[in-house]
Amino acid sequence: MSTKDAVAVLTGAIIIVSLVGSAKIQPATAAGPLGNVSGTLPGLAPIISDAEKAEARGLIKDLRVRGFGPNTGYRRTRYGDNWADDATGVPYARNGCRTRDDLLARDGQDVKYRAGSTCEVVSMVLADPYTGRLIHWRKDDADEVQVDHVVPLNYGWRMGAPRWPMSKRLDFANDPLNLLPVDGDANEQKDASGPAGWLPPRRDIRCAYVTRFAQVALKYDLPVTPADKRTMLAQCR
Repeated sequence: MSTKDAVAVLTGAIIIVSLVGSAKIQPATAAGPLGNVSGTLPGLAPIISDAEKAEARGLIKDLRVRGFGPNTGYRRTRYGDNWADDATGVPYARNGCRTRDDLLARDGQDVKYRAGSTCEVVSMVLADPYTGRLIHWRKDDADEVQVDHVVPLNYGWRMGAPRWPMSKRLDFANDPLNLLPVDGDANEQKDASGPAGWLPPRRDIRCAYVTRFAQVALKYDLPVTPADKRTMLAQCR
């Protein structure tokens, strides 16, 4: 693939993202997970240095492990209505915008809103962290970009969420730390898998991805399977 340059004009400054092959695409402002514990910074940048990889392994080693519990009773509504703005304990909560729009605005470049709205995103450019695609997205093809729960809701359910109060489930489903706008096909391939069953196609983002997975699991005191923990550690060698 030939080198292409994507130029985004933000607040009068020109930011250039050099696209050298699909594995190199990332938002100019993408944040690494270790410096983004709130989840409010955009994107997901690779973890490259040995020091950061060691820090990531330290987080992963702190994860509890257990086998999957039953899927009994799982429905999406166990975590509240889809993208409703009714969580209370996470960033962007009760700000008047749907959670999905909050995340599109956080990670998108050249974001445009519906006329008269400060919430509803109708177009943007997304540098997808999972595949490296640069996606020119419009709302009339909404599923091309989907907001992924890094730790899937169904995974959380099988690992203990049925015992959580509803307020914690609402936070888990709407926490920006657990949410990434990504290529829709990649998100559908992932489904409810943990890292042992699915990793991003883009290899240089995998350590960052499993680190974010670990951050979410630790924040919500959620165990992971032994296979998932082994896979996570292997990505950050």
